[in-house]
Amino acid sequence: MAQPRVPWQLKFVALVLVWGSSFLLMKVGLDALAPVQISALRILAGAVVVTGLLLAGGGRLPTGRRVWGHLLVCGVFLAAAPFTLFALSETRITSALAGIGNAATPIATVLATLAILPGSGLTGRRVGAVLLGFAGVVTIMEPWSATSGPDLVGFAMALAGGASYGIGWTYNRRFLAGVDLGGFAMPAATLLTGLALMVPVTLAWAATRPEGLAAVTAYGEPGSSPGWLPLVCVLTLGVVGTGFAYVLQFDVVRGAGALVGSTVTYLIPVVSVVLGVLVLHEHLGAWQVLGFAVVLVSAWTVNRRPRSVQRAVVPEEQVV
Repeated sequence: MAQPRVPWQLKFVALVLVWGSSFLLMKVGLDALAPVQISALRILAGAVVVTGLLLAGGGRLPTGRRVWGHLLVCGVFLAAAPFTLFALSETRITSALAGIGNAATPIATVLATLAILPGSGLTGRRVGAVLLGFAGVVTIMEPWSATSGPDLVGFAMALAGGASYGIGWTYNRRFLAGVDLGGFAMPAATLLTGLALMVPVTLAWAATRPEGLAAVTAYGEPGSSPGWLPLVCVLTLGVVGTGFAYVLQFDVVRGAGALVGSTVTYLIPVVSVVLGVLVLHEHLGAWQVLGFAVVLVSAWTVNRRPRSVQRAVVPEEQVV
């Protein structure tokens, strides 16, 4: 297989920056749009971008009923569920904490790998590092405090969103690695299935609203930002943070494997916290800062792999 022009490590860094800023964009978008609207619009924009790039380059989508059945599962765990859960979580917690919720992704990846990919070469050090990350998450949640910790429902939604990614990427590796056509094919197919799933979800949500189907296109009056800004932020979230970011993520997974690819979510909080504090003037308590530091340590440990393991494992995870 020809070596990629851009190393996966650079795409990994770009992905951290793009997805780290997505929590700020969602928070601003919530100033005028509902969580379901944000999720549906970002998937729609991302699907249009990636599918357009696929068609412009003469590419094609995967084929086969069974393949699309597996893609439908990926559409749930890699698009519809996490995007909706993260947007819902930010109605109750800060964008910084929602970003930290991504720490659940590597934990869920390891657990899913143990369940559906036995014999995949997980080391005791890596499992221990993931458990350390879990301890950091618990520290952030402050379950021993009834007053100073974050909203547990909101943070649980963020954790569930992060866990969805871990399950989805492991499922993708188990059932779809052999049919990946490379390039834009798999990202486009995943977003298209996610978009198909969001149609009934959005219609069901609108049916519960007083305005009925008009809620799908309803646009509130922003309280703290210019009227155009929430929509621009969500469109940016869709085009860049979903469309181009999904292409980067698939390239990282192809180059380094699902487990290393999932650890991008350990570094996303760095960007989400910095932007939340500097732009939105959000605040983290002492326990959140301590837990955040523990998560970063575990991220470094999970990402570091011995040369001998890298030679043995990475080629098996690469896809042509």
